[in-house]
Amino acid sequence: MMQNNKQSNPIALLPILVFLILYLGLGILFEYGLKMEMGFYNVPIVVAFLFAILVACFQNRKLPFENKLEVMAKGVGDKNIMTMILIFLVAGVFCGVLGRNSAASAAYFLLDFIPARFSVAVLFIVSCFISTAMGTSVGTISIIAPIAVNVSAISGFSLPFCLASVVGGAMFGDNLSFISDTTIAACSSQGCPMRDKFRANFAIALPAAIVALVLIVLLSLGTDINSEIHEAYNLTELIPYILVFIGGIIGLNVFIVLLIGIVSASFIMLLTGSCTALDLLANAGAGTSGMFETIIVTVLVSAMCGLIREFGGFAALLAFIRKVFRGKRGGQVGMGLLVSAMDIATANNTVAIVVAGPIAKEMSTEYDIEPKRAASILDTFSCIVQGIIPYGAQMLTAVSAAAGLGSAISATALIPFMFYPFLLLVASLGYIMLVKKK
Repeated sequence: MMQNNKQSNPIALLPILVFLILYLGLGILFEYGLKMEMGFYNVPIVVAFLFAILVACFQNRKLPFENKLEVMAKGVGDKNIMTMILIFLVAGVFCGVLGRNSAASAAYFLLDFIPARFSVAVLFIVSCFISTAMGTSVGTISIIAPIAVNVSAISGFSLPFCLASVVGGAMFGDNLSFISDTTIAACSSQGCPMRDKFRANFAIALPAAIVALVLIVLLSLGTDINSEIHEAYNLTELIPYILVFIGGIIGLNVFIVLLIGIVSASFIMLLTGSCTALDLLANAGAGTSGMFETIIVTVLVSAMCGLIREFGGFAALLAFIRKVFRGKRGGQVGMGLLVSAMDIATANNTVAIVVAGPIAKEMSTEYDIEPKRAASILDTFSCIVQGIIPYGAQMLTAVSAAAGLGSAISATALIPFMFYPFLLLVASLGYIMLVKKK
């Protein structure tokens, strides 16, 4: 039964509505009205959440402001929130220390040995591996997308096909990686060990990725190839990625995994002369700086959700969900739709999970959904939507990379070739409907 004993109060959900109107409204205006490049990402998301918190603070006049501060502090002070913030910071150090060039080495290494006819399949596989090791889909796309543009120009494969394969592979790793911000947010919000969530996700993501790879290969076989692709690469720089990947799979603590990655990356970068000690420190600082906005959003959302829960907003939302979705399978579908709606509105899968996480936690209790399943659903459905919306950072990064190399293309042109996200949706719904759990 439902554990939230607060009186149901739909008006308490107003802060979420205010945030969505501000963020989504301004995003649509900037992106499609003013034709700004990456318009959604010019909207100050922190300011939007501040307005939402201000609305929450004006609600329930009977509760003094000092007491509201206490409620927000309790929301922010949760153990899972602190764990999330620390992992964000350490993951930022790892990505900052290792840099960007090391990831490109994996692509050029495989392209050097595998026949050119399978170049797009290589792009997909490399994007899967790099995003799983790095924990960032946007970072992976920014590195591999320029290679995809070159592959298209040299080999003869269509540019949308090449870029969509990169984006699809990047979403595979975003969904599975132990150090992805989406994984961190999903597991922390549900109180679930990352290895358990990985195993739950892997059973869904791997079949979808295999079928996507088969489709890519079949489509590639019907394409006339012009020439091979050859570029220099350094395999030594792949060692930290491999260590992090193995450490995560065998179930080491995420902090230990990241520490191993940071230490190994630091030694390799220094010994190979890729950077100096001062550059290494600067890169580590830059990596953590890239996480600051995500951390601030996490803090603000936790504070806002504390007030919404206190005022009965979650109780009202759960009452509505209980009327629409029946049984455990219905609860899982409802949870997937919840985080999908948040992602459509925010165009950011991490923010979508952070916002939906506390509500999903209540739902998991209501519908008796295991924490690892709840974390898996949050991460999977947010990645499905994020991988196919044309105004998401992933699509826009791929399109921007192509434009930077003189190849103008629309984000919507990639959608027909986004095999993996659509197959992941089929696999996720099939798993919910067909697999029985205790």
